[in-house]
Amino acid sequence: MANNPQTRRPASPYSERAAMRNPVKNFHEPIFMLGHFDTPFLILVLALLGIGLVTLFSASYASSLYYLGNSYYYILRQMLWAVLGVAAMLAASLVNYRFLRNFSWLAYAGSWVLMAACYLFPAQQGAQRWIQLGPLSFQPSEIAKFAVILLFAHLMDRDKDKMGRMTEGTLRYIVLYGAVAVVLIFQPHLSGTLLIGFIALTMMLIGGTKFSNLVKVAIVVVPVLLLVVFVMWDFIVEQFAHVGTRLTYWLDPFSTTDSGSYQTRQSLLAIGSGGLLGVGFGESRQKHMYLPEVRNDFVFAIVCEELGFVGACLVIVLFSMLVWRGYHIAMNARDRFGSLLVAGITTQIGLQAFLNIAVVTNLVPITGISLPFFSYGGTALMIMLAEIGVVLAVSRQARHEKE
Repeated sequence: MANNPQTRRPASPYSERAAMRNPVKNFHEPIFMLGHFDTPFLILVLALLGIGLVTLFSASYASSLYYLGNSYYYILRQMLWAVLGVAAMLAASLVNYRFLRNFSWLAYAGSWVLMAACYLFPAQQGAQRWIQLGPLSFQPSEIAKFAVILLFAHLMDRDKDKMGRMTEGTLRYIVLYGAVAVVLIFQPHLSGTLLIGFIALTMMLIGGTKFSNLVKVAIVVVPVLLLVVFVMWDFIVEQFAHVGTRLTYWLDPFSTTDSGSYQTRQSLLAIGSGGLLGVGFGESRQKHMYLPEVRNDFVFAIVCEELGFVGACLVIVLFSMLVWRGYHIAMNARDRFGSLLVAGITTQIGLQAFLNIAVVTNLVPITGISLPFFSYGGTALMIMLAEIGVVLAVSRQARHEKE
């Protein structure tokens, strides 16, 4: 009678519903967990980071010397952030990733407040996307990317049985994304708005949102947006005049000598002059005040010029392998929450790399999206590496379970 499963007392006093709401506390799991993480994924990250730092030094030392009198200004700062980022990555890899879901709403609300706070600071390059705290400046949209991924993964795991419904599985996530988009788009930060939108849409489709529900929403929303554009046409034209200009220059950058197409033309010249094997490391000509934003959005053009078609393909292959390995970790995660979390982060890395390279090669208009691990930007690099740590944490626990 004692061995009858029907009379056996449950091992835990918590109900299944309570466990779903707060799995970390309810299963009494530790905040930190040890074990082996996915080594191939880490090697790919470190390889891209190493190549990115070397490329950034080559791309930035000329402008750094000319404008600042110090050839090592940008690379030293980036290396410092890289060290801090790797430390954050290793620390994050030790955290029980399921503990993070307790802060999902706080991260989302906090990032929204920070993005709204950007309007309190002076515009930089015609946009209010940054918060300036003394010598440190950062874009809260970098934090918002992870916050949206974390919240979506939490809700999609908790309410997995409701993802097929219109309200819980579609409209809720559209509203959550819309709250972020409204703040970003008027900064204006169209590239960040689109990037987070692509991430959100990908997670919705992976998480179980019905495509038919998305179509129904589009049938209603698109006419409303067109009406808003018609009513606010003068304001929109003034606010987003640069978008139309970029589209014009994107179609045929060599048809004019206007300054608006200068950046794209110089980028294509850098790519073309690289040929098959490149002009050699450090031998780029375009970085000598010809190509603007050479250390930021257009650093990949220097990769093409100095390392040639072969080197550029190697970088693309490394990014492709990183994305493939990330989805492999997602598919073998311990639970649905970890799987969605890794899928979102991997999608972010893959989309940023694709869009940046597409801009540099003039496949798409200029968007202002940086290349992960390559573009100059300390806080963005550190946040990206911390997200990599979360992916490693998921892989660590998956292997720990099997062992």
